[in-house]
Amino acid sequence: MQNLDSFGRAIDYLRISVTDRCNERCLYCMPEGYHGWERQPDHLTAEEIMRVVRVAAGLGFRKFRLTGGEPLVRRDVSEIVRAMTATPGVTSVGLSTNGTRLAALAAGLYASGLRSVNVSLDALDPGLYRRITGGSLAAVLAGIHVAQDAGFERVKLNCVLMRGVNENELWPLTLFAAEHDLTLRFIELMPLTRTDVLTPDNFLPIGEAMRLLSERDELVHQPDCQLGHGPAKYYRLAKTGALVGFIGALTNLHFCESCNKMRLTADGKIRSCLGNHGEIDLRTPLRQTSNDDSLREVFLAALRQKPLDHQFRGQYQPLRPMTAIGG
Repeated sequence: MQNLDSFGRAIDYLRISVTDRCNERCLYCMPEGYHGWERQPDHLTAEEIMRVVRVAAGLGFRKFRLTGGEPLVRRDVSEIVRAMTATPGVTSVGLSTNGTRLAALAAGLYASGLRSVNVSLDALDPGLYRRITGGSLAAVLAGIHVAQDAGFERVKLNCVLMRGVNENELWPLTLFAAEHDLTLRFIELMPLTRTDVLTPDNFLPIGEAMRLLSERDELVHQPDCQLGHGPAKYYRLAKTGALVGFIGALTNLHFCESCNKMRLTADGKIRSCLGNHGEIDLRTPLRQTSNDDSLREVFLAALRQKPLDHQFRGQYQPLRPMTAIGG
């Protein structure tokens, strides 16, 4: 079965936020002073998440990713992974994390069937890392190395580009990725906490990031490189050998043409587009009836309302921050 939206795009990828809680406070994800945590009963249980996964897989969703908040602060995340990887129709389960708890949990996650993990890493300078995230760089680096040692097939690094903050970290991060045989992706800021992230003082486009790297090494386009299920365009650096990807939701005017995903928030809302406020409540029918037909109808309704393009290039005003939506 193939899910086609109103514009003919095949939608087979569901990103599931298992919590809106996080043990870091990244500048671009959680607004200062944000305390809008959903109450614990508002979060979907592991059993509810698995029911949604089974329904989604029955509708043709094949690729899944667990996000947050920080998914590793949820104690039953390994059990969720184990159940997901055993679900008929599910071909891929990944997880996105800040990495701070990965060292302690990597072996268990691998044993549960997880094979792909994305780790946020916006700086290699410990002081700058703490300024950006409020967390410990040492814990993240330990998590990355333990994940590699555990045998994960793919460990990718994600760096959010911030002008005036981490331009000088791009080359050190590239060298780090090359040294440890890691894929590194640079991601443009999106207005998911506040709109002023898009001002010239804050916004660093991927084109400029590419120029900064090309001053040190030649970027060789890898048009056939497809790692994971997202929109990154990959390049190999000729001298260092680093493989770097670029995700430009704002400057790439064709960014949404091949979108294949929808999102499930931690409080049970289906969101068909990250850059659009439209959400449909899945939690209420999930808890009111054991009949999966109503859940399928929510997915199909979300599919029908999926827009052609995101709204970030307009005067988009975030109603819920990134940590409340899911990565």
